Amino acid sequence: MDCIDRRDVGLLLLRLGTGGLLAAHGTQKLFGWFGGGGLEGTGRFMESIGYSPGKASAAAAGLTETGGGALLALGLATPAAGAAAAGAMAGAAAVHVPNGFFAQGGGYEYAASLALTAAGLAVAGPGRLSADALFGQAVNRDWMVPAAFAVTAAATALVVGARSRRLRRRAQGEQEALFDA
Repeated sequence: MDCIDRRDVGLLLLRLGTGGLLAAHGTQKLFGWFGGGGLEGTGRFMESIGYSPGKASAAAAGLTETGGGALLALGLATPAAGAAAAGAMAGAAAVHVPNGFFAQGGGYEYAASLALTAAGLAVAGPGRLSADALFGQAVNRDWMVPAAFAVTAAATALVVGARSRRLRRRAQGEQEALFDA
């Protein structure tokens, strides 16, 4: 193995931090760990913010965050892991956009930071201190980066678009109920 340099150490730290945070958030959704709602509680919340069906949405978000985060931390299948994590965070950011940018006001700052870091890792690669390097970059090829982002972008657009349509219909129904009353 070539000499490990500070870039490799920096990528390792970014992967461990970002991947660990994502995985922890995912386990909140899936298992209720770290004060999370588990599938039931998170499913009810997902339904309330327009992601339906709620429990399936909670499972998808939880699996994507847990799996993508764990793979990022390991530096395994880095293009797919980073793209999937970025897509999950784009879905989270969509919920917070009406509150502005900064997190203290309920904005999308935190989700955007995680998404951009995950995307950056997907593009930059995991470095030499990674499972991808250990396995000869078998699941970290250059062509995998655009493929992973294309699939993730399409899936994210479908999910967030469906949520937006659902929220518009909900608001329209509430307006109609006001006029009928």
